[in-house]
Amino acid sequence: MACSSCAPGKDGKPGGCNSNGGCGSGGCNRLNTYDWLSTMEYEDPSEYGLLEVSFKQGASKEFFHNPPHVNASTGDMVVVDTGNGWNVGRVSLSGEMVRMQMKKKKVKEDSIIKKLIRIANQRDLEKHAEVSSDEKPIMVRARVIARTLGLKMKIGDVEVQTDRRKATFYYTADGRIDFRELIRQYAKDFRIKIEMRQIGARQESARIGGIGSCGRELCCSTWLSDFKSVSTAAARYQNLAINQSKLSGQCGRLKCCLNFELDSYMDALSHFPKGADKLKTEAGTTVLVKTDVFKQLMYYCYEKDRGRGKFYPLKVEKVKEILEMNRKDEMPLDLNIMAMNFEEAEPVGVEENLTGVIDLPPEKRRKSNRSRKSNRKKTGDRRGPEKDQARGPKPENKEKSGGDKPKPKNRNKNRGRGRRGPKPNGEPKGNNKNNNDKK
Repeated sequence: MACSSCAPGKDGKPGGCNSNGGCGSGGCNRLNTYDWLSTMEYEDPSEYGLLEVSFKQGASKEFFHNPPHVNASTGDMVVVDTGNGWNVGRVSLSGEMVRMQMKKKKVKEDSIIKKLIRIANQRDLEKHAEVSSDEKPIMVRARVIARTLGLKMKIGDVEVQTDRRKATFYYTADGRIDFRELIRQYAKDFRIKIEMRQIGARQESARIGGIGSCGRELCCSTWLSDFKSVSTAAARYQNLAINQSKLSGQCGRLKCCLNFELDSYMDALSHFPKGADKLKTEAGTTVLVKTDVFKQLMYYCYEKDRGRGKFYPLKVEKVKEILEMNRKDEMPLDLNIMAMNFEEAEPVGVEENLTGVIDLPPEKRRKSNRSRKSNRKKTGDRRGPEKDQARGPKPENKEKSGGDKPKPKNRNKNRGRGRRGPKPNGEPKGNNKNNNDKK
């Protein structure tokens, strides 16, 4: 009963985490149970002479007789008679809880013939730990042999009896497998009695363990002991998208937790009307789009506007009224009126009050340089008239003489003037004095 991070101590209990087998790492609390009747004064576990013993950290459980000279109780490591040798396990339940567990699993008391031998001593615990450490190399070797023989099967787990007289191989396969040659190879290599047991994908994930998409340990490896069939109808009743990757667990099958809330959804859906896929109105026929189970709402849209129209939420009572009207060959005018009857209206006057308080001026949009240049090209002017009046008339350039030299002009201002139109002083387009002088 120890996980990988806390090795078992001499007494068989986890030695590192000090949580008595409840560290939550996946191995200590596999299929553990709590005896709620053990703390009650009137209940005596010794009165009921049957016990439930778990093997390999709760992976498998069986019922045994509790002889008076043994007098084992819940949590004790015991040596049991398996009918083909002996094995070491831990008592998981005792007393009246065993009777309830047997009733749940439909096991009769007369069919139980195995019994406890003694309380496990130190030598028994050491041998049990030694055998448990050899199970993984045996499983790896068993997979290699099965692959060599070309069998379409997967060895999921191996459980070796403490006295090394028998080994149980758990495997998964799609169909029936002829493993007679495989058993001969196993018996030749391992020198032990072989038992092959086929399990399903859910049982395999329960034995291996892991972390689910919810962030917690798998239910099948911690507390779920019986597996019920799960279908896609459970997802449809809960309005879940049929996405195989999201609805599948680590075993590759549909998640068992889809059945946990199915009863609540079925109870809520019982109040919805049947045959309400279409409703007739004078404006046209409406089609049911989706259903909100817990808000008791049904969303419809007009058949002519399917996929691009407006959704009309209706209460279940309103839908029943429209169905009753359709049975009498009567139709409402429009779903918009029926849908507005139950929606919660906003408080009156809220928008009017906010409009007077929050009255922001319109934001002035700043023009970009490109828009300015495009406006100047259209008007044929580089500067606005207001700027020209503020700066005054542009001085004319003096003619070239010996004493007075013209001031050098900015080439950037003259560049491209022919494309911009005539100058502000009225000179013709493309007239440049500097170019004329050079010529």
